This record gives sequence, C-alpha cells and structure tokens, in this order.
Amino acid sequence: MMNHPIESNPRALATGLHAKALERRLDLAVVVPTFNERENVPLLISALREALGDLRWEIVFVDDDSPDGTGEIIDKFARRDGAIRLLRRVGRRGLSSACIEGALATSASVIAVMDADMQHDERVLPLMLARLREEGIDVVVGTRNAQGGSMGEFSARRRLLSGMGQRISSAVCRCELSDPMSGFFLFRRSFFLEVVHRLHGGGFKILVDMLASSKRPVRLAEVGYQFRGRVHGESKLDLNNGIELLFLVASKLTGDVIPSRFAVFSLVGAVGLITHMLCLGLLLRRLHWSFNEAQGVAAFVAMTENFFVNNLITYRDNSLRGSRLVTGLLSFWLACSFGAWANVSFARSLLQSGMPWIAAGAAGIVLGSVWNYTVSSLFTWQTPRHSADLVASQERPQPDAETYR
Repeated sequence: MMNHPIESNPRALATGLHAKALERRLDLAVVVPTFNERENVPLLISALREALGDLRWEIVFVDDDSPDGTGEIIDKFARRDGAIRLLRRVGRRGLSSACIEGALATSASVIAVMDADMQHDERVLPLMLARLREEGIDVVVGTRNAQGGSMGEFSARRRLLSGMGQRISSAVCRCELSDPMSGFFLFRRSFFLEVVHRLHGGGFKILVDMLASSKRPVRLAEVGYQFRGRVHGESKLDLNNGIELLFLVASKLTGDVIPSRFAVFSLVGAVGLITHMLCLGLLLRRLHWSFNEAQGVAAFVAMTENFFVNNLITYRDNSLRGSRLVTGLLSFWLACSFGAWANVSFARSLLQSGMPWIAAGAAGIVLGSVWNYTVSSLFTWQTPRHSADLVASQERPQPDAETYR
C-alpha cells in the first residue's frame, strides 16, 4: 500500500496544516447582541456581506432567547453559512455580558461590536479595520460626534441623554473620546484579554467598561459615521439604561471595593429612610397616632417602597413578577425586620460600651444595610453570578448555551 506523499513527509504535512490554518485565520469577527430583532437579522447579514467583501470574517450573534424567534432566524442562516454563528443564552440577559461572551467565543484577532438594528453603518468597518492595523492601536470607535459623524434623527431627548452619558462616562474612561457612549467599535483581541477579568459586565455600555478597566493608556482612534434611524423593531433604550451606566461608573470609581449593586441598594434605603420619617411625622403630628403604631406603619410603608424600587432598579436583571412578587415582598419584609432589630441592638451595645452615639448609630446602619442586602440578594432576588464568574465559566462547557456554525 502506497503512502500519500504528504503523509510520508512530516515537514510537508506541517507545511500543509500551516497553510490550512492561514486560510482559516479570520480578519474580523463581528459580535452582534440580539433581542427581538428577527426582521433586522437578514438585512444586517446581507449588508455585512456586501461591506466586508473579500475579508475573511464571521458574525457571532448572541441572542438572549428572544421570544419573537430571532434565534430561529439566525439558526437557519448559520446552518447554511459557516461564517454565521449563533450563541443562544437561556436565563441570562444584558447587552454588555452578551458582547463579552461573543468576544470570548471567537478566535479572530480583531473583533467588532455593533447593534442588530441597522443604525450603525457597517460600510465603515473596513476603514476602521485598516486604521487599527496601520496605526497599531487598540480600539477604533465609530463616532457620531466627530468629522463625518452625525446623530441622524435622534430626538432632542435622546441627544440630551447621550450628552449626559458622555459627561458621566468621561469620568472613568481616562481618555479623550468624542463618543464614549458609542456601541459601534472594534478592538484587538489581545487588548480585550488584558481587561476581560476586570470588566463589570453589567449594563449596556461595554466600550466604557473596557476603557475604564484598562490599567494602561489605551491607544485610540475614531471614525465618523452617520447614525441611521431604526426601521424595524423597538429601541431598548430606557431610564434603566441610564441607571445601569451609573452602576458601572460607581463600580469603576470605587475600584470595585464597594459593589455597585450594594451602593444603589443603600441609596434606595436612604430614600426609604426619608419616606419613613415623613410618614412617621404625618401619623404623629397630623393624625395623633401613638408612637409605636406610627413607627410600625412608617416602617412597613418604607420597606414596601424599598422593595418595589429595588425590584425595578437594583435587581432589574432579575426582577420579580407574578406570584414571585408576593413571596419576594414577604421575604423582604422578614429580612428587613430582622435587619432593623440587628441595627438597633448592635448600636445600643456599642453605645453602652462607651462609643459616641454618632459612631454607634452609623455602625448599626452599616450592619443593618449589609444584612438586608445579603439576605435579599440570596433569598428574595437570588441574583445571577457576577461577570467574573461568567468569564471563568467560558473555560468550561455551558449547559444553557448552544453555539451553531
């Protein structure tokens, strides 16, 4: 039996394998997070094919189990075209975490992030890629606020929110950038791997997260593009997106020493304290209730307000609905009642030991807040894993994600 000439020559075999590896090497991977974008997916795929031309590329769609069938539409394309991939996430939500998982799922040396809604101009991707290669930089940002860029048909309200976000995010980015709120950019995989373990992973502004997580100055460039109006589907931008940006900024400004969720939980608690005192004063001064009755009702009202505000904002990614809302409220009342008792008991013991009343009171508040936050996170909302756990989990198979080629 005759051996194949290449198989009988190890050097030729190695050369052949190297050539095949070069053929498979990607110039660019485009990561696209999706949620309810079924009408836009075919349009985006077609537009990217035309824009990227002869480049070796792939699209990694990361779909958060869209109820409108977006995942099924992507799957049909992926089964016919190896350049299109689907990462389907079940039980997880969030644009930033989707981008992180998508970037970790590709071997491309350069990765782009863009939305699926056709508002980002895919035609500038080759120019962005060329600048990254030629200028030896880490990140190229598609900007609406520099030469060649435009906000398009942004409403006055959206322009105001974008401007506010730009000023807020500049506090943590530590670099000159005209459009830090941009969701359209590309970066070197090597830079991404430098920062990935420090990423906050929450919210919707992954660019701010990456820039703020770098321990060194980031080499940046910008390319202007015309922001287009949405034709299909609905915008995901709302008030909670702004709150999530504040979460991210708080996390980066404190160096993750104080978890941003705890900071917001404490802020909600402070607002609840104001509600408690207003209610207490009303019942005592206006309705002439006894102190014990007024104190009990005021505490009940404040705890109820805190629960619903936390459910709406602090634990937005795992908010309770339906019957879980009732059981969650009951567990929150129980947790906070015990936290209030622990607060008073601990502060009283410190005061009796000679500590000044201000310090004793503050220590009691800290203890009660930590207790309420911990128990609420564990039992009331059962919060998902932190993004650091999410990153580590990429090193082993995911039971709730399916990747298609």
